[in-house]
Amino acid sequence: MKIVSRNEELLRDALSRIPQSSSRTSLSSCNKLIRFEDISAAAFKIQCGVQKTPCMYSRLSKQYGMDIYLKKEFLQYTGSVKERGVLYLLTSLPQDQQRKGVIVASDSNFSMAVAYHASELRIPAFVIMSTSTSPARVKMCREYGAMVISYGTTAKDSQMHARRLAQENGYLYLEEEDSAVYLSGLGTVGLEVYEQVPKLDAVIFPAGGHCGLLAGSAAALKHLNPHISVIGVESESFPVLQQSLKAGHPTEDQACSNHHFYGDVSGLCFGSNSLQLTGKLVDKVVAVREEDILISMLRLLEYERATVDAEGAIGLAALVAGKLPELKGKRVAVVICSGNLELHLLQQCISRALTLDNRVCRFSLVLSDCPGDISKLLEILAREEARVLEIKQERTFVTSELFTVKVTCTVETRDKIHTAQLRNALLERYPTAAWTER
Repeated sequence: MKIVSRNEELLRDALSRIPQSSSRTSLSSCNKLIRFEDISAAAFKIQCGVQKTPCMYSRLSKQYGMDIYLKKEFLQYTGSVKERGVLYLLTSLPQDQQRKGVIVASDSNFSMAVAYHASELRIPAFVIMSTSTSPARVKMCREYGAMVISYGTTAKDSQMHARRLAQENGYLYLEEEDSAVYLSGLGTVGLEVYEQVPKLDAVIFPAGGHCGLLAGSAAALKHLNPHISVIGVESESFPVLQQSLKAGHPTEDQACSNHHFYGDVSGLCFGSNSLQLTGKLVDKVVAVREEDILISMLRLLEYERATVDAEGAIGLAALVAGKLPELKGKRVAVVICSGNLELHLLQQCISRALTLDNRVCRFSLVLSDCPGDISKLLEILAREEARVLEIKQERTFVTSELFTVKVTCTVETRDKIHTAQLRNALLERYPTAAWTER
């Protein structure tokens, strides 16, 4: 006897109105009911191929007034939660298609997961990347075991070439979509979080255009406990999901950023399945600023020793920004889904985050060009326990009186309060000191 819960009825109702046609030319989007049994089956099938990542109590809990548990999906082999959906997708392919191989066209976490797991399953994998792709990404994808081909200057060029090769050689062209199989694989995160953290009040997921993780995990969590709040977080700059939910269909005209910092956060909403499930099962979707994401990355690096990208940090950013005051005193899990931050961005992100967090500041003042004046300034900085990062002196282009020097200092402080104390101490001694606003 099969017992159908109210949550399965919700899922059935959500998917019954999904149009059956699709513009995708890869896997047919099996727009059937995503049942709890499907997610459980996915969890069983992929358990030996992906990590059961820890969901650990965070030291950030006291800072934000709630019990925070971090689900560390960035610890997957390729640094992304996408492995779950990809592995279940690949293992579900017919054997004749596994022999022929698969092809993808992007430099995303999805492509990295396909490259690695196809290689592990001995499925021929081809990845088409544009010539503008980061050399580090190309190298990594090759090391995972895929045949990487550079073609075209844009992502659209690469996609067209991949489709052509798929048609000519019998490869299956894969792109990230919201088929029931892929969503079931991603939904295993919800199962694990529920199992690892008892008495959960809420779970926070990244959202954006690629909301498959949010939708699939919501299906699992709401079946297990309808009272758990499921919350999605996306960027204010690219409110793709909120606008799609408002329109009632996936929007295709969003102004998305090509900057590697945003990754999948700024992607287009890719399917009706995910959108309908999100509308039915997700309690809330909030948007955060880029500044909040950067500070969230800084918090995770400092408190958890976790180097994550924007997609990985965006869930915690909602707590950093104070967007969810109703969670104060509650037990909350946050899914940290991706850690693929490119090295050339790491220093920029951390430097900018320290400035936004009022822990790196800069000021300028004019001193008489006499022996000992600079040392007096340094004495004040030492007394106030500020760490000097950089000090510059300018004499030639100073427009004030003769025999003066303009001194510009960049210093590191502990926090916003320490910065204010330093500022007051300097203004007391140097009333004309000018602070550079962040």
